[in-house]
Amino acid sequence: MDKTSDKIDNRRRDFLRAAAAGAPVAAAAVALGGGVANAKPVVKAEKDAGFQETAHVRTYYDTARF
Repeated sequence: MDKTSDKIDNRRRDFLRAAAAGAPVAAAAVALGGGVANAKPVVKAEKDAGFQETAHVRTYYDTARF
């Protein structure tokens, strides 16, 4: 056997340990007030323009027909 294949690479284990240790820290930060920001509701305009069928849209419809 090759000596390099016997050597253990701990980088993966270190990464998983750091990720596992980071989860409780993130949960504590959320619990202490660093939670999700409250978004303002989207206000729709009174008259929504909606979908407009333009020339390029009609061209797409014509080429997409089966």
